[in-house]
Amino acid sequence: MSKEVEFCNRDRFIELGLTIAALRKMRGMSQEELARRANISRSHLSSIEAPNIVRSFSVEVLYNLADALSVQPGDLLNATYDCFKVGG
Repeated sequence: MSKEVEFCNRDRFIELGLTIAALRKMRGMSQEELARRANISRSHLSSIEAPNIVRSFSVEVLYNLADALSVQPGDLLNATYDCFKVGG
């Protein structure tokens, strides 16, 4: 399986990372705290959240992040970053 993200999925991964970052901030968590709770490194979380980096990650990491953020995994996939903008 290729580690490269297909072009058609590029924007999906970016939006997912932005959604995770927005939820993390809404919950008052640092990257270090969310990474610890999700059992991943802070640098991995940072690359997932970064809008200028397209980083694919496993379903297990998605589940761990959802649990750490107290949301359903599908909610992360169906949410959009715009839903979490303050005042937006």
